[in-house]
Formats: sequence, C-alpha cells, structure tokens
Amino acid sequence: MLKMMTFFQGLPGQQPMPGTLDFRRSSQKLPSTSEVESEASMSEASSEDLIPPPEPGVAPDKEEEEALKKKKKKNKPKGLAGMFSVFTKGKKKKGQLSSAEPESEPETTLGLDAPLPSVEDLKVALELGQLEAARPLLALERELQEAAAGGAGEEELVWRQSKVEALYVLLRDLVLSVLRRPLEVAPERLRQALAVVVEQEREDRQAAAAGPGTSALAATRPRRWLQLWQRGVLEAAEERMGGRPAACAEGRSEAESSFLHMGRTMKEDLEAVVERLKPLFPPEFNVVATYAQSYHEHFAAHLAAMAQFELCERDTYMLLVWVQNLYPNDIINSPKLADELQGVGLGNLLPPKQIRLLEATFLSNEVVKVKELMDRALKLESQHWVQNVAPQRLDGHCHSELAIDIIQIISQAQSKAESITPELGMQIKQVLLAELSAFLRSYQRTFDEFLERCKQLSNYRANVIANINNCLSFRTAMEQKWQVPQDPLRPLNELKSHGFDSLLQDMFMDLKTLFKKFTQTRWTTPAETLEEIIATVGGKLSEFSELQDCFREELMEVIHLHLVKEYIIRLSKRRVILRTAEQQQQLAKHILANAEVIQNFCTQNGSPATWLHPALPRLAEIIRLQDPSAIKIEVATYATCYPDFSKGHLSAILAIKGNLSPSDVKSIRSILDVNTEVQEPSRSLFSLIKSQGRATPILPPSARTTKSWVWQVWNSRQN
Repeated sequence: MLKMMTFFQGLPGQQPMPGTLDFRRSSQKLPSTSEVESEASMSEASSEDLIPPPEPGVAPDKEEEEALKKKKKKNKPKGLAGMFSVFTKGKKKKGQLSSAEPESEPETTLGLDAPLPSVEDLKVALELGQLEAARPLLALERELQEAAAGGAGEEELVWRQSKVEALYVLLRDLVLSVLRRPLEVAPERLRQALAVVVEQEREDRQAAAAGPGTSALAATRPRRWLQLWQRGVLEAAEERMGGRPAACAEGRSEAESSFLHMGRTMKEDLEAVVERLKPLFPPEFNVVATYAQSYHEHFAAHLAAMAQFELCERDTYMLLVWVQNLYPNDIINSPKLADELQGVGLGNLLPPKQIRLLEATFLSNEVVKVKELMDRALKLESQHWVQNVAPQRLDGHCHSELAIDIIQIISQAQSKAESITPELGMQIKQVLLAELSAFLRSYQRTFDEFLERCKQLSNYRANVIANINNCLSFRTAMEQKWQVPQDPLRPLNELKSHGFDSLLQDMFMDLKTLFKKFTQTRWTTPAETLEEIIATVGGKLSEFSELQDCFREELMEVIHLHLVKEYIIRLSKRRVILRTAEQQQQLAKHILANAEVIQNFCTQNGSPATWLHPALPRLAEIIRLQDPSAIKIEVATYATCYPDFSKGHLSAILAIKGNLSPSDVKSIRSILDVNTEVQEPSRSLFSLIKSQGRATPILPPSARTTKSWVWQVWNSRQN
C-alpha cells in the first residue's frame, strides 16, 4: 500500500529541496496587456534614436554640431553617480523612498526642480540594472506631460514619448526579473523593485482618477505592473511544480512520485514565502495569498487532468488521499501555514461532485477486492482440510490463520477509507460488515461439507477443533472493534455447534447404550450404570484439550446438558408405576443422588451450566410430594425455571405417581395454563425432549380392559 503519510520525508536517491525559491525565468514571455505591447514596440528604438532630431528643413553645419557636442559634454554630470546626485543632494525630504525604507511613500515631485539626466544616461543606467533610474524616469514622464499641457508640437511629443516608453520597457523588465527570483537577490534590491511597483501602481490610480485627456500623447496607463508580477508568480509556480521529480523510489509509481514532488514543493515554497518574503513585501502585494493561489491552481489543474482518465484502483486511492487528507491537513493546515492561509479560501483541489464519484469508485473497488481476497483465503484453507493437512499448534491449541487473514483484509480496507476521511471510513464499515456476514455464511457451508465428507481423515478432529477455535478470533474482532450485533454472528454459532456435534457424536452414541439400562432395570439399582456413564465421559475429555478454554467450557456445558436431558428422557420412559408414598420417596432419593453425581462431575470439569442444577432435584421433589396443592406449587416453580416444560412433559412425570386420581392429575396440569404465554426460553432443555403427548388419567391394571385406548397410550410410553 502506498505510504503517503511519509510525504515530507526525503525520497531515496532524491536530492533535498532547496530552502529558497528557485524562480527561474521561464522560456515563455510574460503575458502582456495592449499597453505593454505598445511599450514593447517603442523599445525597438536604437541608441542613435535617443539623439534629438534636427529641426525640420534645417541642416546643421560642422561648426554648429561641434559646438552642440561641447555644450552637452560640459553640462553632462560626471559618471552615473553624478547623474543621480542631483536627486540626493541636501537633506532627504519627508516621504522620499530609500532602500532602507521600502514602506515609505515616494515623493511624487522629487527632482522635478533639478536638472534631469539625459535619455541616453537613463538607458545606460537601466541596462546596468540600476533601479535608482526609476525616479528620474518618472520625472521625465511628468516633464513630458507638462510639455504636452504647454502646447508643444505633436511630432516632438510623439518622439519624446517613444523614448520614455522605451525606457519604461527596460525598467519593467528589470523590475520583474528581480521579483521573479526574490530569494536570490539582496533584500535591499528587492525593496527597491517593490517600491518601483508600488510607485507605478499609484501613478496608475492617479491617471485613472484624472480620466482621459485631450493631449496628443498616447495613453500609456494603467501599466498594471502588479498584475504582471502576479502572472510571473503563476509562471514560477508552474515551473517549480512541473519540474521532473527525482528517480522514483522502489515500489512507488510515477504518478505517486509526481504528487509527492508537487506537495512537498508547494509546502516548502510557501513556508519560505511566509518566513522570508512576507516581511519584505508591502501589504498591497498580498504575497502569501498570491503564491498560494498560484500553486493551488497548478496542483488542481494537474489533478483535474488526471481525473478525466479511467484510473486504476491504486491511482483512485492516491487521488482521494491527496484531495481529502494530505493536501488540506498536511499542507494547508500545517503549523507554519494554517494561520496565513486561513482567509485565502483555496478550496478543494477537485469539485465536490467529482470527489463523490471518486469515492464511489473507491468503495466499489475495495468491496470487490475484499471479496476476492476473502474467497481466496477460504479456498486455500479448505484445500488444507481436504488434503488432510494437520493444523498448526499454538500454545497447546489447534490454530488456523484463516480468521487472522480475514480480519486483516477487512481492517486494511477500513483503514484505507479512514485515511481518506473518517466519514468514508464509516461508509465502508457498513459495506464491509455485510460482506463479512456473507463470507461467514459461506465459511459455515464449506465447513459443513467438510464435516460430512471427510470423517475418515486422520486429521479430521484436529481441523474441526481448529475451526471452532477460529470463532473466538472472529467474535472478538467483530464485537469489540466493530460492535457488530449478534445476528451477523449466527453463522459462527452454527459452525461451532456443528463442530461440537461432530466431536461428541461417537461419545453420545456410547452413552445412549448405557442410558438405556435405566429403563431395563429397576430405578432403585442403577448406581453402577451412572458410574459407567461418568467414567465413559471422563475418558473422552482429553480429546478436547486442544480447544480454547472458553470453548472447552462450552463443550462441557453441552455434555452436561446431554446427561441431564438423557436422564429425564429415561425417567419419563419408566417401566414401573409407584403406587405408595414410600416407593416414590425412595425414587426421589435416588434421583437426588444421581443429580449430585452429574452436577459435581460436570462442574469440576469446567461446565458453567448452573442453570441445569435444579432440573433433576426439582423433578425429584415433584415425585416425592403427596399433597396435590404442594405439587402444584412445585410445578409452577419448575415451569418458571424451565419455561419449555410442557403439560406433556409433566404428564410423563406424574405417570410415575400411581396414587394420583385423574382429577388430581388434571388439576396439577392446569397450573401450567398460566405459563402458556411465557416468552421462549433463552436456553433449551425440555424443547430437546420429545413430549409424551396429551396426559391421560393413570388407571390400575384392572381397568385396562375397559379403557383400551388409555392402555394404548400408557403402553406407548413404555417404549
């Protein structure tokens, strides 16, 4: 599975990302407005074009040209430093822009009263990268505007404006080149470039407020340098994010490496913007939001393009993890960026509708994958059973890996969904539980086929025990981790019950022969028979030692129930009718003694079935009592303990008491009428015992000839 959460760790074989923003100049030109295109056309002027033209129709002679050159040389300041000295002499005026004070507003009238440098000097300064030339250029532009207002000739104005605009193109390119790689220039130079943009934006606003004039000058504002800077940021983001990542780490696809590269680049670059650029940029640049939006747009465009194709399962999951988890949590809400990006409103990388479609695809993919993996695991496990492969032993218990494999398959699918969003994890949970329930039913059917067809295999019992032990792992995971209700666990209960039946089948067949001795002898002499029954059970218990402790206790409860049930069945199929109170009391004593033996044996061997303890002693009490009213009370109490105790079962017990009149029997049976509406018992005892049918009055042998139909009923009970 893709380890996306190691997102910000270095990739093997990949060079670490630089701590600065390497905003290299793009090979494409910056998009420009119509004004910028006009400026670019003006920049075609050559150096010779910067020399003022002669008056029309007049050709200067050599002497006049020499005099003019000497005059210009005399008036020209010495060097570029001298050129800008006219703007820095004396005390600095309030509001004058300084390299150390980028936040202050530049003086709009600075230098207008001083002699301006020539166009040639400004061109040289700008070509040398001197941003100080911005102020003289602005003054030159204003001088041109004043000349236009003063009625200068149109031809001269056009010529002079072309020179000014050509200089502005040089200045614009110089400023944008500095701002394009802001972390590679000195802070002072960056402040100068920012101050130039601020000044130009202010001039744009002033020009917009003044409205269009009637001058012969062409409209050159707004220049929109701030907008050009924003476009440059977008291009820089595309260049940074679109760079080829380092060689893919082993096990990571090209798409995964690309997403990792973009995510890490965006996070590190935005952190650099917050830490190093935000303190230098004026507020109107909104530098953090501008960079964040540019990176976000590129990231979103890349994901949108990828989402248009039919994605494989792995890429669908990767897209959702980035869109729903890594991008919003590890980038946008990372400790260094959360506060800065809170109000930017970047939004999701993909539209909500597309995200829902991807989530539906992910859920479908996972369900299909989970089902295939679970079916494969069951098929492999069942092949081991049929091939008589012995199960593993773990801590003295037969062990199977099937439950562990299935739980791991389900857990991994849910964890993948939760790694996208907790809500998606809840959605897939319900789907996975439905698939798990279907798997358990398939598991039970496969196990039942094995129980039926493979009894002759030497490892049959060991594999049965291993599968019963599997139920513990399934039940623990489903009840504790997924809080599953009991209904989906029903196949596990059936599997365990069928497994117990298979393990106990031979022993119960042996016990059936022994229990028949109770009806073949008088009830006063079966002590040896019960001892033989207990010895037979005790000798078989070692065969179940490899069951988990909880299942060994449950198995012992099944044995306990079987002993009590069979005892009651044989008691109901009595061969004698006891007509005296002494005989009935003697039988009750024997039943109590046998009940104690059964109870002690089963309890000592781990049976938790305390609910079976009253079953035989209370029947003994019903047989012992002689007063019909007392018998009624005892029957009512017994029916409370065992709601499945019916009139048919009661009639079979009362048939032993030969001294009860038919009216007494009818009256005692009627006490169960008040219990007919009792809810079904949670544990079954008498529902496992075939009822002896509708009770009839018990008559003495002399009456059998006159009541033949009663005799037929009585005789059927002897079998």
